[in-house]
Amino acid sequence: MIIGVPTEIKNHEYRVGMVPSSVRELTIKGHEVFVQADAGVGIGFTDQDYIDAGASILATAAEVFTKAEMIVKVKEPQAVERAMLRHDQILFTYLHLAPDLPQTEDLVKSGAVCIAYETVTDDRGGLPLLAPMSEVAGRMSIQAGARALEKSLGGRGMLLGGVPGVEPAKVVIIGGGMVGTNAAQMAVGMGADVVVLDRSIDALRRLNVQFGSAVKAVYSTADAIERHVLEADLVIGGVLVPGAAAPKLVTKDMIKRMKPGSAIVDVAIDQGGCVETSHATTHQDPTYIVDDVVHYCVANMPGAVARTSTFALNNATLPYIIRLANLGYKEALLSDKHLLNGLNVMHGKIVCKEVAEALSLTFTDPKSLLA
Repeated sequence: MIIGVPTEIKNHEYRVGMVPSSVRELTIKGHEVFVQADAGVGIGFTDQDYIDAGASILATAAEVFTKAEMIVKVKEPQAVERAMLRHDQILFTYLHLAPDLPQTEDLVKSGAVCIAYETVTDDRGGLPLLAPMSEVAGRMSIQAGARALEKSLGGRGMLLGGVPGVEPAKVVIIGGGMVGTNAAQMAVGMGADVVVLDRSIDALRRLNVQFGSAVKAVYSTADAIERHVLEADLVIGGVLVPGAAAPKLVTKDMIKRMKPGSAIVDVAIDQGGCVETSHATTHQDPTYIVDDVVHYCVANMPGAVARTSTFALNNATLPYIIRLANLGYKEALLSDKHLLNGLNVMHGKIVCKEVAEALSLTFTDPKSLLA
């Protein structure tokens, strides 16, 4: 198969779909890989590094899209990239379609086979291709939140862990999954007063075993969310419903009643955000203020630590890339129910039920298209 790796063009996105070592795994198996010039420069890889791994370098994204049977990216394709997709071409990347009607319509129009990292599943009920970036985003959320609490950004002027004689900040984390657990780990390490809310008793038990009394694991209800959010200095939104839009758990009314100068980091922003006042921001302009509450809603948080993020992501995606290349998408999808769960759009049809429901569009059973 011919695989294409274009340069990412989203604002301050330096990650790349494949590192040279991943390219080598494909080329030694007889596949061709075309990489756009300077695709890896943001994380320290030169074109020569890719050439040494067996890839060919092309000057433009248009050339990569034209030659490739499968496009491997990191972030959702931007409008100019979606226009280059063609019928039956495989797109393998993060998509986050539920809150993004324009992207969904363009992918439907393209006729491409669009597989989303974030909805691929595993036997444990996990999301193996989302997990690495959730780990990164969870840890980064505390760094970003600590910065947002500084007075220069409109925050309360608080040090997250306080100092002897001064109370630490209260960090409230909504969601005890991969994001929430990693955020809690960082917040505890910095000495904050940490509360994690989740509706899964198993998740709360796991947090209790992992952190003991350092984290207050609280069952999530509307009352509990409101009470803890209003007491918080920093709120981390780590809610995830796979494939679907994130539920709005923090309301505009709560924002109005939060402490002036408190901060919110909405990690769920890729899926529309779990805070009613959230809208996506960029690394270039990451924060804004609503009702004296600092909002950090960067939609590609792991891009700020692009080298770590790229290697972590490639470790997870490479086996699936190889499977798709070796078998072709039809056999690969039909023989692996978890990879099939990653299929969101195919041949002009929406084949992910959660995306169809979120956007009030028609769902088509993917097996009927693959038969």
